[in-house]
Amino acid sequence: MDYDPMAMDDAEALGPVVKISQADSQRVKFELSNADLAFANSLRRVMLAEIPTLAIDLVEIEENSSVLADEFIAHRLGLIPLSAEGIDNLLYSRDCDCDEYCEHCSVKLTLHAKCTGAEMSVSARDLVPTGSRTAQGLGSPVITDADGLGSLLLKLREGQEIKLECIAKKGIAKEHAKWAAPSAIGFEYDPHNKLHHLDMWYETDPAKEWPPSEYADWEEPPQEGEPFDYDAVPSRFYFNVETVGSFPPDAIVAEGIKVLQQKLAGLIHELTEGEGGENGDYNGPRSPEYNNGGEAAWQDQGYTTPYGNGGNQSAWGGGAGGTTPYGATPYGAGQSSWQ
Repeated sequence: MDYDPMAMDDAEALGPVVKISQADSQRVKFELSNADLAFANSLRRVMLAEIPTLAIDLVEIEENSSVLADEFIAHRLGLIPLSAEGIDNLLYSRDCDCDEYCEHCSVKLTLHAKCTGAEMSVSARDLVPTGSRTAQGLGSPVITDADGLGSLLLKLREGQEIKLECIAKKGIAKEHAKWAAPSAIGFEYDPHNKLHHLDMWYETDPAKEWPPSEYADWEEPPQEGEPFDYDAVPSRFYFNVETVGSFPPDAIVAEGIKVLQQKLAGLIHELTEGEGGENGDYNGPRSPEYNNGGEAAWQDQGYTTPYGNGGNQSAWGGGAGGTTPYGATPYGAGQSSWQ
């Protein structure tokens, strides 16, 4: 990932501007400007909770003679980061036609280890993806340590054995944290606290107890005696996105923007699909004048009840009233549809 730390001038900017200051395989740092706080925070929240990834959701344990309980091992397996490259080609389980899981909505991984020596460590490297998607890399455990072992799952003593099968499914962190794409996202604006959005507690000297952030040199500090600007709003936001390994950090930002665009497109569709007298496939309650040539329902000749004979019309709607089971009403003469 090679980026030039360059941004467009304000005169050339037609929308949000991004200036990347650092990018590697673990994190990306960038500045977002020419945007408001609502947009920047929306991007942060979407990256945290709504990027689809892959995580182990079902565990079928065939043999477990280790000292760890089945539930404990299943929980550890669910937190193993898996590669999500090509996740768009995988269906959500709720959208698939299968009964429980299939190759269209899941990835299967197997684990079988038996200790023949004094002690044996079982790690994420021992999880083996199976099926037609293994060639794509989807579902492979993420291994970033120097030893190439991945996260430690459990340890076995001599004669102990673990054999299980895992089903990884597509999901988002809003459902469970195991589907989170980033491990953490740093978000900061106004490093000098000019806007007084932070009330910094201190004992003696706030300058010593609250050291300036790394972005303090990017903005001008407040001047001595400078009056407070009540109309000022933040316009520069600093992100530090760190990945768990399922996506590269720059891909997390791109996916977050993509998800945000999809949500906005869905909102626009819901707001505009009623144009031209149609409202899509909406079958819920509608306003009285809907598809009535612009004439409101309360402008007809009274309200018609559904109880037979076309119902009766009230006197204030132009009808002649009716006879109730308790006698004639004072609003006119007629026959009640109840008789």
